[in-house]
Amino acid sequence: MPSKVRIALDAMGGDDGAAVVIPGAAISLRKHRDTEFLLVGDRAKIEPELDRHPELKAASKIVHTEVAVSGSDKPSQALRRGRKTSSMWLAIDAVKKGEADVAVSAGNTGALMAMARFHLRTLPGIDRPAISAIWPTRRGESVVLDLGATIGGDARHLVALAIMGAAMVSVVFDKKRPTVGLLNIGTEEIKGHEEIREAGEMLRAMNLPELEYIGFVEGDGIGKGMADVIVTEGYSGNIALKAAEGTARQMADLLRNEIQRSWFSKIGYVFARKAFQALRDKMDPNKSNGGVLLGLNGLVVKSHGGINAEGFAYAIDVGYEMAHYDLLNKINQMLNREGGALSSVQTAPEDVS
Repeated sequence: MPSKVRIALDAMGGDDGAAVVIPGAAISLRKHRDTEFLLVGDRAKIEPELDRHPELKAASKIVHTEVAVSGSDKPSQALRRGRKTSSMWLAIDAVKKGEADVAVSAGNTGALMAMARFHLRTLPGIDRPAISAIWPTRRGESVVLDLGATIGGDARHLVALAIMGAAMVSVVFDKKRPTVGLLNIGTEEIKGHEEIREAGEMLRAMNLPELEYIGFVEGDGIGKGMADVIVTEGYSGNIALKAAEGTARQMADLLRNEIQRSWFSKIGYVFARKAFQALRDKMDPNKSNGGVLLGLNGLVVKSHGGINAEGFAYAIDVGYEMAHYDLLNKINQMLNREGGALSSVQTAPEDVS
């Protein structure tokens, strides 16, 4: 464990840039006093925000650039226009140079993945990185991946995701042998695409000591917490994520409307407000913010672009945990155990568009 965790922040990423990033960093610093920050972005926008947080200012260094990646930029455009000059690139570059242990950005997801993959490269045995996130469930929390880094993937890619997800769970939740399930349209072995069925067969045959494969998990099994790790390719994973976020917002709106419908409902809310508050906290997307880009030769965390300061602080906290407990080394150990758990697992590279 490092004595200090050094975090590079893309202070120009997201909908509100430094206005959210700086107060978010101040919130995180209060929880993790052993943190140092590298704030990358326009000094003229960073310094007024930083002056409001003296403790954060004392623990931070500014790297000035006026170049920011646009939310509308395609990955290839971001690489051409923002390479070596943008706040996003320079935050990743700090990880590459060893000046930071992890980079956190709320910027363009495709651009962040493209830049991180291009600059940091992937770990041995991994050709396609993934976005993983902590997902609240009825039993606690699970790690779900891939949530949209790449589209599609063969059986070996899914096995690689399972191994990386298990490594993340072992670090975040301190579980020695996490359970792993493959997201599928049914739990029967004959259901689903061929690559999913093949991945299940491979995981059973490998019988890795670092994870316990439990079989297929249907969509409702994510929220039930049926496995510590839920594995899917990026297309399905992103749809599942957006559907869950939309459902949470819909439930909150419906509940709010029903409470306002009559005096009896309002009186009932007064007596049950603690339960409603607990439910709201459980479903708050701010408290599930922070997707880890797994499979890279360096740590990068993606925050939602429209998040508030509290939510961005959660993404920083995720980055802190990953660096503090040495996730990268843990993944490397699992990938290369006894000559390489994935020595034969090679996934087809996909083009950046």
